[in-house]
Parts: sequence; structure tokens; C-alpha cells
Amino acid sequence: MAARPYFTGQGTFDNSTVVGVLQYGNPSASSSQNASEGLPLPPLPPINGTGFVANFTSKFRSLANAQFPAKVPQTVDKYFFFTVGLGSSPCPKNQTCQGPNGSKFAASVNNISFALPTTAMLQAYFFKKSNGVYTSDFPSFPLMPFNYTGPPLNNTRAANGTKVVVLPFNATVELVMQDTGILGAESHPLHLHGYNFFIVGQGFGNFDPKKDPANFNLVDPMERNTVAVPSGGWVAIRFRADNPGVWFMHCHFDVHLSWGLRMVWIVLDGEHPNQRLPPPPADLPKC
Repeated sequence: MAARPYFTGQGTFDNSTVVGVLQYGNPSASSSQNASEGLPLPPLPPINGTGFVANFTSKFRSLANAQFPAKVPQTVDKYFFFTVGLGSSPCPKNQTCQGPNGSKFAASVNNISFALPTTAMLQAYFFKKSNGVYTSDFPSFPLMPFNYTGPPLNNTRAANGTKVVVLPFNATVELVMQDTGILGAESHPLHLHGYNFFIVGQGFGNFDPKKDPANFNLVDPMERNTVAVPSGGWVAIRFRADNPGVWFMHCHFDVHLSWGLRMVWIVLDGEHPNQRLPPPPADLPKC
């Protein structure tokens, strides 16, 4: 078995091909000693083989049986469309930055580069002291729509903010995440804390809300907590907001995370005691 990374961005890293040998049953010592000798290396796709990756991952399915049901929301209460990608922000004074035209590199969701507050957001939410910590006006859709996968824009600036989306308990959510080519198209692995979701659709180019939903898989889609937004494309997920709390969603590339490619969902309490966020433990250290 051989494996190599998949990567569509800029930068250098160790992209070595790794190889492992699997042996089944109970092989003898003599046969296992030379098991890997003479085995040909399997052909592998190129490191930036986006088409291969999309074709391969689109074949994944949930078991969707009585023991492991696929509880895909069939109706949607809340629709969201998020752009994800890179951009820039002003370079701080007395610093040298390497972004476009001397700016600082940034990354954003719906052009909001998330700024981490100095107060824990979960604590601020639970004790109803969010004033000055975060605001609940994260945009559900891009404020200024554009040709997301078209030629790069002249204006690459992202806004900074600590904004969240607030969801009622048990709301069903459909989220489409669209890659942008503002500073080059790139695949972004987006991870959602606190939830699994169903990957109901994906494609290349700009998402078409009139045509693409007709091809969504609402029967046996893959269930994950992380999904790669295709380079130059989009992905659609659905989930039920039945886990109250403050939940981070972010790119799993550390550099993009540090540049602000992250946002927060707040899921409100339900009616019953087991549907409410528990208080912090009595011995929780003070910040």
C-alpha cells in the first residue's frame, strides 16, 4: 500500500511517498521477512490531482441500514452559503509583510477574517456577557456576490471581526461552502466541532442554487466532521443542530487557521434539561 499527500496550495513540505506492507492471516517468519521485496510501486495520482480526489471521494457512502442509519435532514430550516479563501489585511505599523503589495496575508469565511477574543466565548455566552466579546451578525451569504472562481479580484481585503451564527436548538441546516480564487484557488479542509454532518453534494465552478441541489444525495451520503472544499469548487453539507453550545468551524491548515479562516456557531438550548448547555465545573480555572 502506497500513499502520498494531496495539496493544491503554495509552499514546500515533505511530500514523500510512504509505503506499508499488509499481511493477512498468520504468515511464517520466513515469508514475512521478504514480503516487500520485488513488489512494484502502485501508480499514484499527481500531488495536485484534484479531479482524481473528487472522483474517488464522491464514491463514498454511508451504510444507511437499520444498524447504522443515515439520518440525513430531508427538510431544511436554515440555509447558508459561505465563501472560503485567502485575502489580505493591512500590514501592522513597523512590520514587514509578505502579502500582496506589502499587505498581510489573511483568510476568511464570507470575507470575515475571524479575530480571536481575549475572553473565552463559551464562558461569555453561558454567563450572558457577550457584549464586547462577539456579535451575532455573521453573514449567512456573501455581502457582495462575485464570480467566485473567476479571475482574481483587484480588491483582496478581508474584514476582521468576531462574529457568530446563532441557531435554534434542533434546527436543520444546509451549508454550501464555496472556494474562491481571490489569491488562487485551493482546497480547504473544513472541520466542525461538536457535530457530524452529511456531505450531500459537491462540484466545480460556482454553486448554482437552481440546478445543483437536484443532484444532492439525501439517501446515503458520507457522514463526517471534516470535509475538503474542492479547489475551484463547492461542497454542500447538512446537519441537525441538536448539541447546544459554542462550536468552532475552521480550516485544518494551521497557517490558514492563524490567518482567520474560522467562524463560530452558537446553538441555543432546547426545552428539556438534557437539551441544555451544562454549567462549567466548579473547579474550572479562572482565566
